[in-house]
Amino acid sequence: MERDYSKPIFFVLLFFAFILMGFLCKVLSSVLIPVAIAIFMALAFYPVVRNLEIKAKINWVVGSLLIVLVILVVIFFVSGILVKGFTTIANEYSKYETRFMSIYKMIAQQFNLAIDEEKSFANNMWNILEVRQYVQELALGISGGVLSFSKSLLLILIMFSFLLIEIKGLKRRITNAVKDENKQTVLNISQQIAEDVVRFLSIKFFISLATGILVYFAALIIKLDFPIVWAFIAFLMNFIPTFGSIISTLLTTTFALLQFYPHYGKVIFIFLFMVAVNFILGQILEPRVEGERLGLSPFAILVSLALWGYIWGFIGMILAVPMMVIIKIFCDNIPYLNFVAVILGNKRRISHK
Repeated sequence: MERDYSKPIFFVLLFFAFILMGFLCKVLSSVLIPVAIAIFMALAFYPVVRNLEIKAKINWVVGSLLIVLVILVVIFFVSGILVKGFTTIANEYSKYETRFMSIYKMIAQQFNLAIDEEKSFANNMWNILEVRQYVQELALGISGGVLSFSKSLLLILIMFSFLLIEIKGLKRRITNAVKDENKQTVLNISQQIAEDVVRFLSIKFFISLATGILVYFAALIIKLDFPIVWAFIAFLMNFIPTFGSIISTLLTTTFALLQFYPHYGKVIFIFLFMVAVNFILGQILEPRVEGERLGLSPFAILVSLALWGYIWGFIGMILAVPMMVIIKIFCDNIPYLNFVAVILGNKRRISHK
């Protein structure tokens, strides 16, 4: 009896294709990141344009351009507020210098770190080689990221505009592009991707928005400086599962400690408040709203975060879950890869055949 080697050959080719795709995504990140963002934005706003056409009787192209215009206004409004906030933080640094030094002195005494009380906090930190190197790398990374994103923003919006206008005829193009025997499978995959990604992005957006609003009002209540900045950080970082909320909580709490030191009441309040908000919204409300729809295991999400974070950095971590959702849907609909979908998910989804 002759042995069938088609399956092992398939997996070997798939493995090398996976490695090659990862390499290309890393090398071509400056091109592929704007494309990926534009695609996910088009998927997210597709239901909005469809509702405008059906309910408000607005032409599809006009509705698409209207959405783009609203997004432009929001971007300019939010960026203006954030630039003003970060500029104010930079200008008022001297106000926090004494508190910086007091906290550093306390930490230096505990961990036997070098300290020169005649020098400023910045100079003391700069004399520590590890901190100097880290600050240099962080500054280069942030400035490079901001510059890169600013250059890509116009390209993203242009691609997003055309994708949103053309997405209406995507189903017809797909059916014309594939063979008759594969049409149903391809349509099932594309429909599942659209539904699951739109659902995830919509839920994540509103949960993140609610988190940002609650953090903003909490910061106002305790009179924490620059509440809009901490609200925006909470909103943005919430798109990164688990680690994002931890980072935003630590950043906000650290600044609260800096502002209110040596009084700890308000620092403890903002810390406990952000932990409670992230736990209730992220761990209780969000899973209930999503239900079993995505079906991704926590371990698969962490692996996806690490992988896409390495390939595309911060943007990759934000897009990690939607990317994993797409991979799982493909595995669901390819018989050879059904076991991968089971491994990635916390429950097996019924395959479409």
